[in-house]
Amino acid sequence: MLLQNINSPDDLKKLPSSALKLLAKELRAVIIETVGKNGGHLASNLGSVELTIALHRVFSSPQDAIVWDVSHQCYSHKLLTGRYPSFQTIRQKDGISGFTRISESPHDYFDAGHASSSISSALGLLSAWRLQGKEDKVIAVIGDGALTGGMAYEALSHAGQLAKNLIVVVNDNKMSISPNTGSVSRYLSQLTSTAGYQNFRYKIDRLVDDIPYINRKLGKFIYRFKRGLKGLLLTNNLFIDLGFEYLGPLNGHNIQQLEQMFRRAKKMNRPVVIHVITKKGKGYRPAEHDPSTFHGVGPFNISDGLVEKFDTLSFTEVFSRKIVAMAAENPRICAITAAMSKGTGLDTFSRRYRSRFFDVGIAEEHAVTFAGGLAAGGMVPVVAIYSTFIQRSVDQIIEDIALQNRHVVMVFDRAGAVPADGETHQGIFDIALLRPIPNMTLLTVSSEKDMELCLDWAVSEADGPVAIRWPKMSCPSEIPAFTKPVMSGRGLLIKSSDFAPALSAALEDKKNADRIPAKPSRKNRKPSDILLVCTGSMYSETLTAARQLLLKDSGADIYVLRFLKPFDESYFISIADKYAAVVLIEDGVHVGGMAEYLERLIRRASRKGNSAATGILSFPDHFLSNGNREQILEEAGLSPKDIADMALKLLEGSK
Repeated sequence: MLLQNINSPDDLKKLPSSALKLLAKELRAVIIETVGKNGGHLASNLGSVELTIALHRVFSSPQDAIVWDVSHQCYSHKLLTGRYPSFQTIRQKDGISGFTRISESPHDYFDAGHASSSISSALGLLSAWRLQGKEDKVIAVIGDGALTGGMAYEALSHAGQLAKNLIVVVNDNKMSISPNTGSVSRYLSQLTSTAGYQNFRYKIDRLVDDIPYINRKLGKFIYRFKRGLKGLLLTNNLFIDLGFEYLGPLNGHNIQQLEQMFRRAKKMNRPVVIHVITKKGKGYRPAEHDPSTFHGVGPFNISDGLVEKFDTLSFTEVFSRKIVAMAAENPRICAITAAMSKGTGLDTFSRRYRSRFFDVGIAEEHAVTFAGGLAAGGMVPVVAIYSTFIQRSVDQIIEDIALQNRHVVMVFDRAGAVPADGETHQGIFDIALLRPIPNMTLLTVSSEKDMELCLDWAVSEADGPVAIRWPKMSCPSEIPAFTKPVMSGRGLLIKSSDFAPALSAALEDKKNADRIPAKPSRKNRKPSDILLVCTGSMYSETLTAARQLLLKDSGADIYVLRFLKPFDESYFISIADKYAAVVLIEDGVHVGGMAEYLERLIRRASRKGNSAATGILSFPDHFLSNGNREQILEEAGLSPKDIADMALKLLEGSK
């Protein structure tokens, strides 16, 4: 196997050209096998195999820096830079990241996970090198989907003025997560029809290279001739207008052609854009036919491409069904997403209500402000974006939504702990970022019924901006308490007796195993001494902890925080002051979070007679790495055992 003998790009350079097709096949086989077991970004990585081989054969990483936008297409890069032995651990606990990571390799210059940043990062790195007299190349590899993000154009505009050693490779596969939309995608498609010009100019360049230098006038004439030819055959080329030399379009699966063009670009003393056409999912039929599904995918059956599903409905699926049903009744509802209609559950909406669906591309800032305009025009926009990506839109939420008190409903999928994607994708900052904003309403849902109630309230009864957050997981089992109507500022109190049937079953199992004696019936138990207060996304773990406490004969009730803002303080205190111990559980950061606020609230009330022992469990002040949901929560100290242990410790201290 060729791949086993490649420990660095230097080993790759030693291979004959005749072996590269086999190497590409091996790379695809390893990627498919590993992602089939671990999950990951499959389609984008299968499409960039030959591109990655050519880059590493022509340029000298890490002396030359290769900067991957989003970096979800970096699997071949990892395999060719010494990480083949550890590749089977990708996205796993204590394994390598599914994105570039500085701590893993000198070939990874940035920790990346969000789109449209590569050109800015590359330009900054290149400028630093220039100031230190370093003349190596920096190559930014950016997908066409990332070019829908405005930051990429800010960087392109700046780079054309000063970045002589910058090479921007535009990987054009007409896909981001969902199929690309908008004028940028159409523009790149138009450029792909200009191969005739490129072939003609290469012949001219080769002819000129053979002519001895005569004088500067000849050089100027040739340059003006080529510019005029571009103007005639390649009109309205944005990259040229920004000061770049444009090369392409190229077949992104032809290694020889790619190498030839990269060598030409390497010799140029000016910024260059190289336009490469690739096929997302290439080499694996299910991914070629359905690249959206196989963009970011969980474990799947390699033989037929069938993806593992949740045993029960996920929060995303519940949202999808509910928003479609609501839109059937309310023609003012419209939906907006940022290049992720399938991931956010809006794909069904997009098919049913095409005129009311807007995919703005990877442009979260625009999505939010666009929604404000829709609200100003009398519509009820629902903006669906992952929690980690809404971070880009905080200024727009403040200025264009909250300040003007626009009725925009924002829904944040992947809130809290996010499995496998690592540091860049944890949805743990939205609470601390949005709670301080005036006019903002922030809700956290805990079940299927709760989701439906909160969406109805947000669309039909709320006045002003509303944000609703939920995790990437299946909905917990329903219990009667969640059928209560939405009361502004209030959460849901669930008595330990509400989950007594599950307790009885657990006790029976324990008794049969002779581990512990049978406990007395619930009717003989004393009232609960412990209150577990949790955000909706942490309800499942909190319920498990409450059952563990009941098995230890410590009653624990649960207060689910439906409203994070506004918050009914007096109602909450009227509940909390009945307990000896209160544990505050939040799937957000500790600093500036909801739990921190509630702890101050309880302590302030304690000066008036309440003496509840209080503790906080929330995400610590550091970034969290790979792992499944259970592993991430355990690392953060938010597992059911952590919750139960803190409750018992507080209860013991209160006595």
